[in-house]
Amino acid sequence: MDADERRRKVLETARRTGAVDVGQLAGDLDVSRETVRRDLRTLEDHGLVRRTHGGAYPVESAGFETTLAYRTTRNVPQKNRIATTAAGLLGDAETVFVDEGYTPLLIAEALPRDRPLTVVTASLTVAGALASAENFTVFLLGGRVRGGTMGAVGEWASRMLSGFVIDLAYVGANGISRKYGLTTPDPAVSTVKGHAVRAARRKVFCGVHTKFGAASFCRFADVSDIDVIVTDTTLPSAEAHRYAVLGPRVIRA
Repeated sequence: MDADERRRKVLETARRTGAVDVGQLAGDLDVSRETVRRDLRTLEDHGLVRRTHGGAYPVESAGFETTLAYRTTRNVPQKNRIATTAAGLLGDAETVFVDEGYTPLLIAEALPRDRPLTVVTASLTVAGALASAENFTVFLLGGRVRGGTMGAVGEWASRMLSGFVIDLAYVGANGISRKYGLTTPDPAVSTVKGHAVRAARRKVFCGVHTKFGAASFCRFADVSDIDVIVTDTTLPSAEAHRYAVLGPRVIRA
């Protein structure tokens, strides 16, 4: 096979399995490790994968996005630590926005139940997790439901959010970079997230280290729009400092 076909196979494998190993690919494709490394460098230059020591993982883009079910299987210990730390930032907030996604769902589950709280969310899973909480009032945004993430998007969701003033927003993203800000593959999702950021007095971005340096299709906020970033300790402290220079407080949980 030629180089383009080989790279397509490498990308297909990364997207299907969640990560690829240089040695495994070299054996499967009957090429040298150096050939695989060159292929991964090319794919990374095109923003399709991020290289790691000995392999790579796919970057979510306009043509590829993982499902909520898949996200429950990746970096779970880190996501739990991030969620616990993020919930601890609630402070005196009385109204919060909780984004769609697995880490936001974990944050929702970690919110204290012993006080009144109004929660606005586009996520059916978040709404379901909180609906029976005695002290919580839950507002589920309307619109078209995306089957892969169980999140609502569209004009109804955006119109509802534009009418709110929210104390604290917990937002996620498919990628965050110092150059491109917070990004997501779907324009409709980007619109909802952007309205949430603009509606909130305080904004907390929560995401694992693999999100950093990645850029997807649609930008909905700059790093400087965010007040706090909560991530895991795998993100190097030097890189965390580079994001902090842009404005937000960075917490490595």
